[in-house]
Amino acid sequence: MRVFLTGADGYIGAIMGPKLLEAGHDVVGVDTGFYRRGWLFDDGRPHPAVLSKDQRRITVDDLRGFDAVVHLAELSNDPIGENDPGLTMAINHEGSVTLGRMAREAGVKRFIQASSCSTYGAGGDEMRTETSDLAPQTAYARCKILVEEGLRRLMDERFTPVFMRNATAYGASPRQRFDLVLNNLCGFAHTLGEIRMTSDGMPWRPITHIEDICQAMLCALTADREAVAGEAFNVGADSENYRIREIAEIVARTFPGCELTVGESGGDTRSYRVSFAKIRAHMPEFETAWTAERGARQLRATFERIGLDREMFEAAPFTRLKEIKHLRDTGQVDSELYWTLPEPV
Repeated sequence: MRVFLTGADGYIGAIMGPKLLEAGHDVVGVDTGFYRRGWLFDDGRPHPAVLSKDQRRITVDDLRGFDAVVHLAELSNDPIGENDPGLTMAINHEGSVTLGRMAREAGVKRFIQASSCSTYGAGGDEMRTETSDLAPQTAYARCKILVEEGLRRLMDERFTPVFMRNATAYGASPRQRFDLVLNNLCGFAHTLGEIRMTSDGMPWRPITHIEDICQAMLCALTADREAVAGEAFNVGADSENYRIREIAEIVARTFPGCELTVGESGGDTRSYRVSFAKIRAHMPEFETAWTAERGARQLRATFERIGLDREMFEAAPFTRLKEIKHLRDTGQVDSELYWTLPEPV
């Protein structure tokens, strides 16, 4: 299968590209390159060729000859979304639906969209399924819902969109992120020897390793059309629903000598538990391989191998909002996040 991978130089893309190649697919990546300064370690795996291009400037001709699109390239978390909701809407919603429309015109048969369990928002203690009411709390989550709706309207017998509502990602990637809960807590534990929680840690959050997210997308690429066409799938495992406080406790146990302190009730209204029964019913070949404990051990081993220190942990390229602000403050991108040309000398 010939696969067009957007966000190929991102946190998940840096894992997805090699996995697609290892599965025997012909892969071309595209990425605008916001986070290319951040390469935490060399993984020794082959990576696909990557076209440097903003997703908003992808054309129908770029997509011709591909069997599938795996779409990861969006502004990638809640803080960025809230920083500029209008721009998030333009890139994540309008840009993604436009990409889907062009993919259909180009003859692409399958479109795998990275969605998010954050669409469930303030879900409380009840297990959320793909048919549960959605309660998005952020612009990022609202865009995910709008993209699902927009792409589903494009579906016909020739064009099959599939929506992967990923739980919160974690795990080691060459293009690391430290603004995700397990990764962030492990970074604090390793570099500072302490985890200071500013809230009581009671909100629920399902988490999933990036290797498992990539495996789910691989399954969605080749699954029977009738099983996946226009469907949303929560990606993760029922056992991996945790309260934030429980994640912190797992991290504290994994990093000996780490001190954990818990604060008062916080203002974050996002709290949701998620059922992952549907993906196993529709794609029985999909199985998760990771737990939070195993992921924390992987991160500890990675940090020790590369000598992660506080400066590396706090570096802008490993936190999405920090790096976007850096690029704007230094004039490398404009107000709409298009790259600017350097002034002639």
